[in-house]
Amino acid sequence: MKAQYAPEYNEGLKINLNDKDDYYIRFMLWNQIWARATEQNPGTLVNGTPQDRSFDIGARRLRMLAMAQLSPRFMIMTHFGINSQTFVGGGAAGSGGTGNYGAGKKPGMFFHDFTSEYTLFPAVNAYTGQRNKFSMTLGAGIHYWMGLSRMTMASTTNFLTLDSPGFNFPNVDQSDQFVRMFGIFAKGKVDKLEYRVSVNKPFATNLVPQEENVAVDNNGSSKPYVGGYFEYQFLDQESNTLPFKVGSYLGQKRVFNIGVGFNAQQDGTMSLQNGQYKSHNIAIMSGDMFIDLPFNVGSKDMSLTSYTVAYRYDYGPNYIRHSGTMNLGSNDPHYDGPRSISGPGNARPMMGTGDIYYSQAGLLLPRLGEQDKVRLQPFVAYTRKNLEALQKGGDYWDFGSNLLIQQHNAKVSFQYSLRPNYIATDRIDGNRGEFIVQFQTFL
Repeated sequence: MKAQYAPEYNEGLKINLNDKDDYYIRFMLWNQIWARATEQNPGTLVNGTPQDRSFDIGARRLRMLAMAQLSPRFMIMTHFGINSQTFVGGGAAGSGGTGNYGAGKKPGMFFHDFTSEYTLFPAVNAYTGQRNKFSMTLGAGIHYWMGLSRMTMASTTNFLTLDSPGFNFPNVDQSDQFVRMFGIFAKGKVDKLEYRVSVNKPFATNLVPQEENVAVDNNGSSKPYVGGYFEYQFLDQESNTLPFKVGSYLGQKRVFNIGVGFNAQQDGTMSLQNGQYKSHNIAIMSGDMFIDLPFNVGSKDMSLTSYTVAYRYDYGPNYIRHSGTMNLGSNDPHYDGPRSISGPGNARPMMGTGDIYYSQAGLLLPRLGEQDKVRLQPFVAYTRKNLEALQKGGDYWDFGSNLLIQQHNAKVSFQYSLRPNYIATDRIDGNRGEFIVQFQTFL
């Protein structure tokens, strides 16, 4: 857990409960503040004003996590905070303001995770100190061990790019609670193979299909949702104490992993077929590869980070979801030009039945001097979406760099992103851009 963070933080905010340091309480706090310049989709109002371009500052994440190791086998973890508060949205219901406009004020904090777990077969032999070939821990709660892909369980404190692409969370805030569900999970390792599997109860959805042959979220009695992820770690072994997968180790580990995963639920969506309602299964698969390797150029240390994933999503016929992170926009009723099929603001076709390919790569540049801590890590990411509901595939790009002041504990990230502007399912009218500066602190 410490490998990607500044050494002076050691183990962070930790309270030891015994002399051996194996009974403890650990606290983590982090925030990510965004300043953005966004090209809005055509026909967008921001706070009632038509805007093609906008500037804003908001909170992408304000979080706190506490974990307690209360015995060699028993651990409890809780994780809470807020997400995506802007000056026009993200606030609590009923918050007041001028004109009783408080949609962006006083957001409600909520639990992201709350889990208890018990280790049946420990990873380390308590008597010899040697690693065991097989380990297993069982847990329950509202959890993040959801499977599918490495990025589906990504840590938000050590992304390579500025943020997650969104479609890596296949049911976000539909049948889950911000990527989590109530469930029972098992995690562990078989030599170099890490596994995590879960059986979950999805949150109820009840959208009613409005169009023929277009599936929507309606899971009826909400049957079990199962997930799994299996990852072979060829080089250095990664920690699985917490569910969060590291995005970049900044050259402090030698990692080469290949993984496969799945999510599935019977009767998870519903469509209208010849005037009759028909339920459809959700079946999602992925395969991915993660590389984080340090290397030297002369006397300079550098590192390469790369991640590639391919998703196959099946939610039923022509299922599609449109969304945009921290979207500021609403529809302008007076706009008479071609509109985006995704709606106003920075929305885009996020995910749906079909295939999505995603790849990112970053290069940690050498220090300018031996004593220098500040480093640059430029990166690029590419997404290709081929969705059944769209007759034309879309290409999405992200370009940027991390300015690592104290590794991931204090960093500033810059990213420029391009998204296609769909004005019909078979027509793209150029691209829209978004430039974001993120200020991150983590302890």
